[in-house]
Amino acid sequence: MRVGVQSTDPIDQVLGEVPLPAQLTPEDVRLAVRAVVVHTAEEWPTGPLCRNDGASYPCRLHRWGRRVLETHGLNERQIDAVIRHGNPFVHVPFPFTATGPSRPQAPRVVPPGARPTAAGRPVTPPVTAPRWPRAS
Repeated sequence: MRVGVQSTDPIDQVLGEVPLPAQLTPEDVRLAVRAVVVHTAEEWPTGPLCRNDGASYPCRLHRWGRRVLETHGLNERQIDAVIRHGNPFVHVPFPFTATGPSRPQAPRVVPPGARPTAAGRPVTPPVTAPRWPRAS
């Protein structure tokens, strides 16, 4: 059965889909990664079944995990790579963007008297001891 096709499993028909959270949090993304990795397909003579709970593949939790990761911004290829990786604790950046994680950068505080270097980081002048007049 393909992902996205309605399941014929009786428990799925009774319970329906697991609802998506109203607003995604990093914890939701971590749980979704675990769901898609742990609830993968295993081939049986009757067809693919969920490796974890024996339901027809894809089970409710696998479908929920895929929907959460798609909402988070991952495409099918990236989700499949997470599944192939096989680690349910693999880190997916939050927030996720196509070019990588976006982190808001705090403004740099430049101390007075500092000058920027070629790398853009400020360098503070060395502290020198005060020069006292010598007593003769």
